[in-house]
Amino acid sequence: MKIANALRSSTHAAAMRRRTLMACGAAALALGLAGGAHAQGGTPLRVILPVSAGSGVDVILRSAQVALSKALGGQPVVIENMPGAGGITGTQAVVRAAPDGNTIAVISNNHAVNPSVFRKLPYDSLGDITPVTVIGGSPFVFVVNPAKVPARNARELQTLLKSKPGELNFASSGNGTIIHLAGELAVSELGGSARHIPYKGMGPMVTDLMSGQVEMGAAAVVAVQGQIKAGQLRPIGVMGKERVSALPDVPTLAEQGFPGIDIAGWFAAVGPKGLPPAQVKRLHDAFVTAFNDPEVKAGFAKRDDQLILNSPDEATRFLKSEQERYAALVKKANVVAE
Repeated sequence: MKIANALRSSTHAAAMRRRTLMACGAAALALGLAGGAHAQGGTPLRVILPVSAGSGVDVILRSAQVALSKALGGQPVVIENMPGAGGITGTQAVVRAAPDGNTIAVISNNHAVNPSVFRKLPYDSLGDITPVTVIGGSPFVFVVNPAKVPARNARELQTLLKSKPGELNFASSGNGTIIHLAGELAVSELGGSARHIPYKGMGPMVTDLMSGQVEMGAAAVVAVQGQIKAGQLRPIGVMGKERVSALPDVPTLAEQGFPGIDIAGWFAAVGPKGLPPAQVKRLHDAFVTAFNDPEVKAGFAKRDDQLILNSPDEATRFLKSEQERYAALVKKANVVAE
């Protein structure tokens, strides 16, 4: 009898536990669904790109868009291209945004160049932003049109430039852009002179380089590696400290005796001034997670881009040092301010 009562008591307790667990499970499921619905249908993260669609930074961000949304717990990520005025238009949009963590911009070298090129900006390039992280960098290469320029290395190009002072042209993606400064730096360090021909973007610039309308110029490796492999452009040298895997046989200009030619592209995530530390950390951690996604990293490696993903403090110091560095280059190149 005691055993039977014990069994009945045990069975009743088990049933009660099952009902309690089922109720808890249903509540948890409801909360989970509600949380998921909030994450998917909540306010999206607006990522402003002060560059045109299809540019290097645009391709990089779109390749990480899904991973970034996932790292943000399912918050939708909307990428908005806002080119114009050397990146000023897009940067001005993020500067004016509410510091709530839902609007950021991914800026590049031009952000640090603009204070020295333009007489007046509608914002303080350092004081009106909150750096989140420098995401990564892209190597540059100096190229020539093989039909118009016989030089095959830096020393031969140096000789040619000195023998024809001011007669050759070098192209850029626009006056005062980082590509312009990279070209000016190369020509200056080689000890020659050449006429600057600005274009409205990298695409038209590369097209005229291939056709021979202009003889030479600096470019992002990813923008010209196909043309180099096809023999439409000839590489003179990589413009950074190390060779790149996409062009393993192309030495750096430093290797060829010109260590002063050390310049590369970079891109950084920034928010508006006053972005709370908690939001800075949330965004920083999300970018680190997203860009360490295996598929995203594989794309980086394929393009020879370099992941940096430094801390907000390191990003702040980096942007300040780049602005100072480009101020010196702009002065040396005598870039006319707008």
